[in-house]
Amino acid sequence: MSYQMAVELLERRGVSLSSIAEIVYILQSAYYPDLSEEECLSSVKAVLGKREVQYTLMTGIALDELAEKGLLPQPLQAVMEADESLYGADETLALGITGVYGMIGLTGFGYLDKIKLGIIGQLNDDKSSIHVFLDDLVASVAAAASARIAHRHEGAKVYPHVTGTE
Repeated sequence: MSYQMAVELLERRGVSLSSIAEIVYILQSAYYPDLSEEECLSSVKAVLGKREVQYTLMTGIALDELAEKGLLPQPLQAVMEADESLYGADETLALGITGVYGMIGLTGFGYLDKIKLGIIGQLNDDKSSIHVFLDDLVASVAAAASARIAHRHEGAKVYPHVTGTE
């Protein structure tokens, strides 16, 4: 799998990189007033550049698509069609993406999973398709990209003498 294939998978399911970057911007702009949307998009692209993220997206999206076609064994098919609230495999898979960026990625994911910001909520509320995994995967990419920005900016705000910035 490649970065380009990951982007194509997301786009095929109605998710643009800019829609993920918008979430990242909303999460981080209050902490970093000089943050640009371009930096948020760059961070999303960096997260999607990781092979384990690509494989995770491929797995979750494949399961959603198989469920849409009715090709999963029962009772999994019924669980996916109903988007059962106690089915946690979708969040478990998504946590693999956020884990790369530590606790800030994990807490960001939990927040996004709860409030369903932007495209995440649109996917969650779309009853014409099955997005059991995709909404959580998008939340995890946004949380990871957000955490990546926080890690990259931390020294500039907290320790200006270490980074040489004022």
